[in-house]
Amino acid sequence: MNLRLLGVLGALALLPSAASAATCNGTPKRGCLLPFPSNVAHTKKDKTSATGRRVAFTKAEMPANAQGVHIDPTEWNRNDGFSPGQSIAVHVPSLKTQADLAKSKIVPDTDLARYKDKKQPLLLLDEKTGTRSIVWGELDANATTDASRNLLVHPAKNLVPGRTYVVVLRFLKDKTPAGMWKSTTPAVRKALKRAGVSRKSVYVAFDFTVASDKSLTSRLLAIRDNAFKQLGDTNLADGKIQGAAPKYSITSVQDFTEAENPKLLRTIKGTVEVPCYLNQTGCPAGARFHYSSSKKDALPTQIPGNVQEAPFQCNIPRAAQSAPSRIGIYGHGLLGDETQIDEDNIQDMSVEHDFTFCATRWSGMAADDIPNAIEVLKDFSKFPSLADRLQQGIVNTLYLGRLLKHPDGFAANPAFAGLIDTTNEYFDSNSQGAILGGVTTAVAPDWSRAVLGVATMNYGVLLPRSVDFDLYKTILAPAYPNAGEDITILSMVQMLWDRGETDAWTQHMTTNPPKGTISHAVLMHVAVGDHQVANVMSDVEARSMGASTAELPARSDDKTPLFGIPRIGKFPFRGSAAIVYWDGGNQTPLPPVTNVPNRGGADPHSFPRKTPAARQQKSDWFQPNGVLNDVCGGQACRTSNFSG
Repeated sequence: MNLRLLGVLGALALLPSAASAATCNGTPKRGCLLPFPSNVAHTKKDKTSATGRRVAFTKAEMPANAQGVHIDPTEWNRNDGFSPGQSIAVHVPSLKTQADLAKSKIVPDTDLARYKDKKQPLLLLDEKTGTRSIVWGELDANATTDASRNLLVHPAKNLVPGRTYVVVLRFLKDKTPAGMWKSTTPAVRKALKRAGVSRKSVYVAFDFTVASDKSLTSRLLAIRDNAFKQLGDTNLADGKIQGAAPKYSITSVQDFTEAENPKLLRTIKGTVEVPCYLNQTGCPAGARFHYSSSKKDALPTQIPGNVQEAPFQCNIPRAAQSAPSRIGIYGHGLLGDETQIDEDNIQDMSVEHDFTFCATRWSGMAADDIPNAIEVLKDFSKFPSLADRLQQGIVNTLYLGRLLKHPDGFAANPAFAGLIDTTNEYFDSNSQGAILGGVTTAVAPDWSRAVLGVATMNYGVLLPRSVDFDLYKTILAPAYPNAGEDITILSMVQMLWDRGETDAWTQHMTTNPPKGTISHAVLMHVAVGDHQVANVMSDVEARSMGASTAELPARSDDKTPLFGIPRIGKFPFRGSAAIVYWDGGNQTPLPPVTNVPNRGGADPHSFPRKTPAARQQKSDWFQPNGVLNDVCGGQACRTSNFSG
């Protein structure tokens, strides 16, 4: 993975706040967005939406860049609620240091069981029932001063789309902010009563509504369904290929002698034609969805005849000469491209387990999107272009999957004929490919089994925990010099990222697929102490999609490692979702317990995919009736370069 490009992405996502009044919405805060998110402050009633509410940011409260241009909230205001993995920010004057946080007894991510404590100071309640959600709190370690440091609250399992939740802080020594209790709604007060929370104990209480499933998923599903309808397939839920194969062209075929490449027989490159749903010819970076209506719930449409020529590369292993190879789509890493399937570990998977992999670019977050990322840094009103093109890129990936599996697609081409077995198709990915691979799998019609390597989700929480986030300061600071609410606004960006990122799709990844979609089985591989993607969010993803775990990681700072994730009692495991931690040993320390990156020792980000046992485990999963086998001898899994 190109680490500098990950830094560009970190800068792209960060959204510092403009200066604002000392008070806003009746309460003291660092800028007008806190506490964030809040139905009272940030939404309005809307009978036309699925939740009965609509996000209602005003341009004046949105951050402004160095030129004084405030972010245009139009796209955010299409949402009927907030993110299922929403980060919540509150300013509590008495919570300035990690010692203050420890004294408060707010549940930390290292001891999640404490969310159930009778006098737990931090509660996240279902507003209708008063029941608690699993949650943790942390102080923003990225703040430049103690006075500006905010408390961040994170769901440890994603929230249910369409439901309203109440954030409660109690038993703190701070006085309720002026005007805050008066702004609480009757619904909030009823929820507190149901949960047995006394008014006297409350420092602050406010509610927010999670966006509906319709608001989160309808755009991507609409363009997917229309794209496959154009091929003649109108029933993606039956798992059967109908209609024509996508149009494509091959631009090069390169054969290798065994001396040139003992692993690969052939590399094929070309383009696949995909309907384009953006507002510029050819779906270039910077383009946004094309809408035929100005209604807030309008769905993207195709300008007649507009298509994208998505590049692809396929690598056929030498082993395919003996037996036709299994076929798989590979999801590349951050801001990369389809040529990443040339990496040694992917070629190893191909030769060891007879796999032909094909890849295209994740349009929206590929190498050719970097110039647009720079433009977004100058004016975050352009951020929706990333979210929109990202969804187009997912459809491109699905079209490549159909082309690879369709009997009239690649299989009918002399470059592939007799070398691939199109009976079943699989999805393999790493890093960004896993973050985007979860949502792509959730909507995929042609593969039912996926492996998400170094899997995680929710860029809003991930990026501050990445080693590459440091670079944002050199790119972003001149454009948005008014730092102070960086992490809070990054959380706001996640509201749009959700549409094409796994965070909003966990409930649909396996046995509860979206309408018109087959079910799937997903295996997550995670590297202990990963420097680039946060282990804590891998755990959140596993809980959210209902995964089970094999052996617990040998090293952990958690009082109960993988809390809330059931253990697998017997192998082979035939369930629909699993998570396996791979440990490289003491060459990598455990990650920090704050929202900063792990910087110590060796970065284990690539260790699992380079481990033969992990590749064997993936191969066992990649079968028509695939299973999770214990390839670690009943012990915590170790990578092949384990040390210490």
